[in-house]
Amino acid sequence: MHEQDYALGHAQVEQQEVSRVLRNTYGLLALTLAFSGVVAYVAQQMRVPYPHFLVVLAGFYGLFFLTVKLRDSAWGLVSTFALTGFMGYTLGPILNRYLGMPNGGEVISSAFAMTALVFCGLSAYVLTTRKDMSFLAGFITAGFFVLLGAVLASMFFQISGLQLAISAGFVLFSSVCILFQTSQIIHGGERNYIMATISLYISIYNLFVSLLQIFGIMSSDD
Repeated sequence: MHEQDYALGHAQVEQQEVSRVLRNTYGLLALTLAFSGVVAYVAQQMRVPYPHFLVVLAGFYGLFFLTVKLRDSAWGLVSTFALTGFMGYTLGPILNRYLGMPNGGEVISSAFAMTALVFCGLSAYVLTTRKDMSFLAGFITAGFFVLLGAVLASMFFQISGLQLAISAGFVLFSSVCILFQTSQIIHGGERNYIMATISLYISIYNLFVSLLQIFGIMSSDD
């Protein structure tokens, strides 16, 4: 009887912890997405140039690892907003490039709507079914190196259709990451809401940019 009470109490504590992490994660994610959107809008309106490739790498990985180091303190929130704000800054020039197209506004709207649909749909699926997606870890690792190789190849070789294939690969990769990351929260693999937030944010950012590229390429072919 005592063992049953203990098991029930433990399950309740686990469920409360999951609810807390989910609530904090989606709350912080909403704030960072809004903040990133405001920064992107300001950068787009000011027509700032896209930063040098090395600056983007240094800024992203520097702020990412800083957030990882500070994830258990209040400063982790500051670095989280710094990271997502920086990503929003890089998005401004990208949006200007598409707005320069004849139907750029439609391309951006379509990519935004599809990103929201994919994220909400995948998150709702995991939250509703509560399926354990930990088996996707191997796919994510392999997919990362495949995409890295494809990106490096695109820098040195002009292969027809490679950019479209890379963008499609990032859409699939980001979608799988959203399934995996949401499942990790539910099943106890992730208990730090700051790390959960930046993981989901990066997946959403990559998904949106990749869909922009796909819709832009398809639109230019019309």
